[in-house]
Amino acid sequence: MSRRDLSIFLAVSVGVFLVGIAAGYALLLSGDPMAEQLIEMVRSGVFTDILGDPAAMLAVKIFLNNLQACILLFLGGATFGLLTLFILLSNGVVIGVFAGEIAERLGPLGLAAGLVPHGIFELPAIFIAAALGLGLARSLLADLSGTRDAAAEALRLGGLFLRVVVPLLAVAAVVEAFITPALLQIVV
Repeated sequence: MSRRDLSIFLAVSVGVFLVGIAAGYALLLSGDPMAEQLIEMVRSGVFTDILGDPAAMLAVKIFLNNLQACILLFLGGATFGLLTLFILLSNGVVIGVFAGEIAERLGPLGLAAGLVPHGIFELPAIFIAAALGLGLARSLLADLSGTRDAAAEALRLGGLFLRVVVPLLAVAAVVEAFITPALLQIVV
């Protein structure tokens, strides 16, 4: 995959995610009960598993959760990108609902303190994993037409995933577990 292709796939990934965020925020503003159901589902699912954990264990759990999501984004390319795009869109909806809820409760500064420190590492990892998944989808299509070896391309893309996405996720998890809570205590 060329740099130009990667740039295009990154732009598509960011665009789909932003559409999801806008849809989630619109859902929250509409007063639709589904927004509250999403909030409750995430609170009872994700947050109950990590409440009370020491910061180091929290970092490990966050890293593993985000790694799993990024692996699915990448391997979703094997569905010709459909799973990758669905995961981006649905995660964007959840983020849109939560960002609106957090901004309402903590204000814009609280939202920024809660998302920006780790988000500057986590979001690029997510978008790169998704772009690699879309690249995998394209290589599968090219393989079907006999113009590319999808297996060789998958190995190359997997190596890029390990060299770029995994370290970004590790840094994001440490920041989210150790720095974000401290910033939130200062701001809130």
